Amino acid sequence: MKGIVLAGGLGTRMYPLTKITNKHLLPVYNRPMIYYPLQTLVSAGIEDILLVTGGNNAGDFLRLLGNGNEFGLKHINYTYQEGEGGIAAALSLAEFFAEKDKICVILGDNIIEKTIRKAVEAFERQKEGAKIMIKEVPDPQRFGVPVLEGDKIVKIEEKPKVPKSKYAVTGIYMYDNTVFDIVKTLKPSGRGELEITDVNNAYIERGQLTWEILDGWWTDAGTFDSLLRASQLVAETGANKLG
Repeated sequence: MKGIVLAGGLGTRMYPLTKITNKHLLPVYNRPMIYYPLQTLVSAGIEDILLVTGGNNAGDFLRLLGNGNEFGLKHINYTYQEGEGGIAAALSLAEFFAEKDKICVILGDNIIEKTIRKAVEAFERQKEGAKIMIKEVPDPQRFGVPVLEGDKIVKIEEKPKVPKSKYAVTGIYMYDNTVFDIVKTLKPSGRGELEITDVNNAYIERGQLTWEILDGWWTDAGTFDSLLRASQLVAETGANKLG
């Protein structure tokens, strides 16, 4: 399985910090934010990784990460996203890299306490489709929210005002190689973006989406409040260490 870290976008919610750097290079406690999703993939046994970035500071990722020696990697692949087109648009840039393999996608501002290795291994055994990781949160309206009927997710609603569950879809997604065909059928949402929620709902309609509850804590770091929370959690738990 190949890994893809999505670290593009302009990070406008975090101005003025992101006027001079990419959001994913901001510090989370004692390391740059991008270190955490990369370590999540490596800890899950994924070593063939593509970083999708963008904006005016894309070259800084190469200076920081190089070929990934600090993570025990021989090589990291890079590609560039122009502007902001949504998560699914960023994912589409990885089609050349994925070839026919399954992929594990993680958003560059997602930070977790523990490993996803078991989920990755389970998806490797899954014949087709997709797998998502969900987590109970106090503010599900900020995220994609799964609508559950028994042990089935029947729909995912994007940032609903009245969430139908206490769970959020985390920024960790696993897909078979048909995901790129799905992305090509998407139309921009009201925000003018290609939404990853629409991708996941397409797999639900096919009856091909599985899910697991993420073990340990999870947070994004895409707002000032969540960036602070992420730093506090890492400081308190020493989560997701290199090596």
